[in-house]
Amino acid sequence: MALLPRLSLLSATCLATLLSAASASAATEALPAGSSAQVAILETTDLHSNVLSYDYYKQHDDASVGLERVASLIAQARRQYHNTLLFDAGDTIQGTVLADYQALIQPPDCKHELAIYQVMDRLHYDGGTIGNHEFNYGLPFLSKVSGTPMQVSGVPVEHCHGPTMPLVLANLTSLQTGQPVFKPWTIVRHEIQVRQPDGRMRRVPLRVAIIGFTPPPIMQWDHKNLTGKVQVQGLVETAKRYLPAIKAQHPDLVIGLVHGGLDGEAYHPDMENGALPLAKVPGFDALLLGHQHAEFPGPHFAGIDQVDNIHGRVAGVPAVMADFFGKDLGVIELQLQWQNDHWQVQRDRTRVKLEPICPQAGHCVAGAPWVAPLIAKVHQGAMAYVNTPIGSSRIRMTSYFADLGQSNAVAVVNAAQLDYLRKTLPRVRPDLAGLPILSAAAAFRTGFGGPGDFTDVAAGPLTLRSAADLYFFPNTLAAVKVSGATLKQWLETGAQHFNRIDPAKTGPQPLLNPAWPGFNFDQLQGDLSYRIDLGQPVGQRIVDLRYRGQPVDPQQFFVVATNNYRASGGGHIPGVDAAAIVFSAPDGNREILADWLRAHPQLKTADLPAPSWHFVPIRTAGPVLFASAPGQADLENAGKGPKVKQIGQQANGLADYQLQLAP
Repeated sequence: MALLPRLSLLSATCLATLLSAASASAATEALPAGSSAQVAILETTDLHSNVLSYDYYKQHDDASVGLERVASLIAQARRQYHNTLLFDAGDTIQGTVLADYQALIQPPDCKHELAIYQVMDRLHYDGGTIGNHEFNYGLPFLSKVSGTPMQVSGVPVEHCHGPTMPLVLANLTSLQTGQPVFKPWTIVRHEIQVRQPDGRMRRVPLRVAIIGFTPPPIMQWDHKNLTGKVQVQGLVETAKRYLPAIKAQHPDLVIGLVHGGLDGEAYHPDMENGALPLAKVPGFDALLLGHQHAEFPGPHFAGIDQVDNIHGRVAGVPAVMADFFGKDLGVIELQLQWQNDHWQVQRDRTRVKLEPICPQAGHCVAGAPWVAPLIAKVHQGAMAYVNTPIGSSRIRMTSYFADLGQSNAVAVVNAAQLDYLRKTLPRVRPDLAGLPILSAAAAFRTGFGGPGDFTDVAAGPLTLRSAADLYFFPNTLAAVKVSGATLKQWLETGAQHFNRIDPAKTGPQPLLNPAWPGFNFDQLQGDLSYRIDLGQPVGQRIVDLRYRGQPVDPQQFFVVATNNYRASGGGHIPGVDAAAIVFSAPDGNREILADWLRAHPQLKTADLPAPSWHFVPIRTAGPVLFASAPGQADLENAGKGPKVKQIGQQANGLADYQLQLAP
């Protein structure tokens, strides 16, 4: 008997859905053929909790980022267009000191929202999806702050106050239930202004289906938080599963919120940036992309088959990617025409564009004045937290020339990781205690976001802000066991960060390969030494690899301290994946670094491991160039590394430097 009320409820729910669809259809059926509308789809992505235009590491305003400035563009767009919808494509709640403070120090209770969600609520977002970095703080935290009760092992079922916008994610399911962890898709409703063929204007309902996707490699990147709890599916398989059900509800538009970008590789279910094969699945009217921290349309995506990087089309589907940190607002001006009793997207008349918060260097839109007061309390708490003293340093630690092998900002991270693993491994894995221990770290901030996107910790007092600047992400430490052959492959993979240099070329040659970001260029230390020969092709650049002065035997084994992202396969290093992990620490890399700095209250150069590598000298006929922050040449030239000379400045504020690869 208990089953009957449930069947009645299901029937009532289905009936309500059908009546809603019928009502919407009846309201638009009366439209004469040829009626038209323009609907502007607005997108943010990869905000990474940059709510304010503020750099918590350097403790000053940064006009080049921030949702508070995007808010001004959103208001401007709503004045410009009669019809707008606003969505976010993920990586929203992690990435700044403000995010760490709310996740680790002062989490909101069930009745209160994260600061970034408070602002997004005031902006009336219509929906969003879940990026890979949403999982960094664990599923219990994500469940609470997103307002999503999860039927997942080890996650308390809570009904908390998440954002008012729906969060959709279709390709993540619970191992406990086999069902999606988040609502896979939903339909949002708007009234839009329509022009009839006779010129008269009227308002009609518009039903827009949204479906969300996250990168499948999250299972490797957040192995510790997700394994045994959830499983992820490929984008194409997921779309084919849900699109028929979506279409059965007869929405006017179908939009994919894709925390993933574009590349030209053949599709596979674990594909990180699978928006191109996803666009080939029939049924999408627009795709909102993210994850790659790039602009689409834009030159970064030139040369990919079936990707129009000028007009913003992916396999013919209008698509946009609005950069990162709130640098841009993405806009798709969908042109609709009413034909055969439904709306048809006029793709040839649809326009895709990006609206930057800084149209020119030094000229940025003002922030919306209501944002800062709304989150003032949590902002002040984050600043107080990040200024907690932890010691002092006699040396300046920077990443301006980390790509040249002389970065003490990397060395201090390696020093802390080495110390932690040397003390911990004999206790937790005595069977491995006799193996050599190394450490791998990358300079996370190497100018990708402009001249302010570098680590620069001055000599003098150190605070938690210093540790956060030196270690940008909330990773946890992990250790992997690798052979000498894998160790060399690790270094060869990272050396893709550099272009091959032709000694005979008389014209300028760029040092760095933009397709291989700095955060994937690991520098290994711990009695290790090696050289990088830029004259050789990829895979043949690491020479004279030695441990304690002796050539590394391909068959000998090492234990390498790194982070959970790299240890779980992030960066695609052959032989470095979850199967190689021999220890997953309960402690975060940043916390390990802060504790190590406390134990060295007067940090000096002697406390750090010596530089482990340098370039093989090459005499070139023409200049070898790279970019860094202006006015820093003396910093590099004072050391033992290669000499550099500033020769100009770029429009984005970075400086051009010439590198001398031979004495």
